[in-house]
Amino acid sequence: MRQYAGNRIGLAVVGALMLLIGGYAWARGQDRLPGLPARARVLPERVTELIAERPWALWLLALTLVLLALVSLRWLLISLGWGRLGTRSGTGTAMLCVGLKDIEGLTRAGVRVMGNGSRLRVSVTCPAAADVGAMVGKLDREIVGRIRREVQDDELDTLVRLHVRR
Repeated sequence: MRQYAGNRIGLAVVGALMLLIGGYAWARGQDRLPGLPARARVLPERVTELIAERPWALWLLALTLVLLALVSLRWLLISLGWGRLGTRSGTGTAMLCVGLKDIEGLTRAGVRVMGNGSRLRVSVTCPAAADVGAMVGKLDREIVGRIRREVQDDELDTLVRLHVRR
């Protein structure tokens, strides 16, 4: 949950900064800033001369800004949760964690119901030092069947992903 809040705060800071810079450039170009001479330049004269000497630099700057905007938009959509499949199952995740409580080193666990309840996705992350054989055995024999029965029905297609971190 903290990761998403950090993404939103980062997006808010980047957005506010871009809004301030854009507003400043617009106001300066429209002679709306008090204390500046009429038709004050937005860019320093040296930068303007460099752009005049190399017209491709302006295109490169524009392309860079468009790519930055697209990356920021993708970041926003991901942090809002778009593109994430399924819905989290708190009950299934709790059952998974209780079932694996005696396995040392479990770092992350989650259960998602995919689509219209036709599939189940179980995700478990552990370090390389954990007893992966015992974890897989417990998942296969006990836990996945119990989660299936609790979340939907016993015949639910289930994908179990076991991530082993170095």
